[in-house]
Amino acid sequence: MAGLYGGTMTVGELLEHGDLGLGTLDSIDGELIVLDGKAYQAKGSGDQPEIVEVSPDALIPYAAVVPHQAEVIFRQRFEMTDKELEERIESYYDGENLFRSIKIRGEFSHMHVRMIPKSTPDIKFADVAIHQPEYSRDNVAGTIVGFWTPEIFHGVSVAGYHLHFISDDLTFGGHVMDFVIKEGIIEVGAVDQLDQRFPVQDRQYLFAKFNVDEMKKDIEKAE
Repeated sequence: MAGLYGGTMTVGELLEHGDLGLGTLDSIDGELIVLDGKAYQAKGSGDQPEIVEVSPDALIPYAAVVPHQAEVIFRQRFEMTDKELEERIESYYDGENLFRSIKIRGEFSHMHVRMIPKSTPDIKFADVAIHQPEYSRDNVAGTIVGFWTPEIFHGVSVAGYHLHFISDDLTFGGHVMDFVIKEGIIEVGAVDQLDQRFPVQDRQYLFAKFNVDEMKKDIEKAE
């Protein structure tokens, strides 16, 4: 949020910690999608997004992954909006104060995504986010991955849902804005620990001055 966009961990190192997740790439170059132990990048490119598999040597400034283990699996058999499906997912939560890993594989009547464009450190994230390209596709098959964050951890992550999508044919994806699902399989896992890694070798991070109140406002604007 404060313009520290330089990658400090490799994708290969990240994948040692989980097989499902999301994030961004060095210089906030697009959206990172981790599905079944593979990492993909979605970035804006003309009229359609571009999806590429990411090299293990690629650097990341931010990501969240888990070894996804579903404790709840259910089939969605009829059309629902994203908000309706989220309500159904939450009905399975046993308590409100655990992170949840989310995996939704299905057919979607509509999918609306965006992706953060590559930027330089002198531009705040909230200002970069204003210029994010957005894309929509109808009748697309694919997988949503991501997390639900409890309100008590807002700031560590974004409270509520943070979801990324990738199509089965690897031609469409990004940060999920909204969707309509036709049918699919939904997996929900409880996350029982939080392991936060800090860029201890990054001198810029170690001595940066952060305006926490401003960062909270930027999170609300950007997400």
